[in-house]
Amino acid sequence: MEVSVLSRPEKLQILLVIVAIFIGLTLKHIHWFSENGVYLIVPALMVMLYGVFLNIPFNRLANGFQNYKVTGLSLAINFLWTPIFAWGLGAIFLKDNPDLWVGLMMLIVTPCTDWYLIFTSLAQGDVALATALLPWNLLLQVILLPVYLWVFAGKLVNINATMLLKSVMLVFVVPMILAFISKRLIQPYNRIGHCLIHKIAANQWLFLCVAIAAMFASQGEILIKQSELLPKMLLPISIFFVINFWLGQTIGRFAHFSYEETACFNCTTLARNSPLSLAIATSAFSDRPLIALVLVIGALIELPILVVVSQILLLLRPRTK
Repeated sequence: MEVSVLSRPEKLQILLVIVAIFIGLTLKHIHWFSENGVYLIVPALMVMLYGVFLNIPFNRLANGFQNYKVTGLSLAINFLWTPIFAWGLGAIFLKDNPDLWVGLMMLIVTPCTDWYLIFTSLAQGDVALATALLPWNLLLQVILLPVYLWVFAGKLVNINATMLLKSVMLVFVVPMILAFISKRLIQPYNRIGHCLIHKIAANQWLFLCVAIAAMFASQGEILIKQSELLPKMLLPISIFFVINFWLGQTIGRFAHFSYEETACFNCTTLARNSPLSLAIATSAFSDRPLIALVLVIGALIELPILVVVSQILLLLRPRTK
């Protein structure tokens, strides 16, 4: 059975992000929200990441290498090729605006840990394989994101290494540890705790929307003054998707992947983890709000592109008689 459109929950999540932006832009006219909204961003993102970590199947780490070709090549594309590609796109299109350059790199160097499963399913790819890749994508980006920032962004903006590591500990490690404790010690033995944990895990995007609304309430004036932000980001982000899609298809042919493996490979090397990068940007670069705003704008560009990609993949799927 073909799936050609997003299901209702996914459509709602996309809509909620857009609504959150408009709510934030409205709330910025209320003094309390414009002054204090910034203090809601990191806590909301920490709760969101807690929900993300609750859904990560870390016990399946070994499963990723049951298909070593797809896993190895996808990790190489995500963590070797893509950071260099992101830096190059910024050097070409955003060299006069270091904040946008850093925001673009933070968007592109973090592979997705949730959305790509939806689009792999839409394209009728190998969802089981995509799920096995998920914990590797998360662990490696948590480890490597500070390295990428230090190597590629250190010459563009001032990076306080201590602040960066504290931010990683706060927004990544703390929610991860709490999620591990919840799954092992609370969820199996406490019915109320189990229900609460399930609700947070299932509705993590609501906390992202709270963070986005708070961000636009406190920083919306900057976005209004930077009305050229969306057009500036559209071209390099679109080029990233076009080139990486072509690269995924080419590698799939030369590596003799099945259609299902190629669809999975394309989705995991295209979809990006903007919420995770957003958590770091708002914490480590609180004095440079444009970096965080780029990540929100990037997500709005990314989602419709991924819908189109899933449809293109379906058109490329071999037809059986």
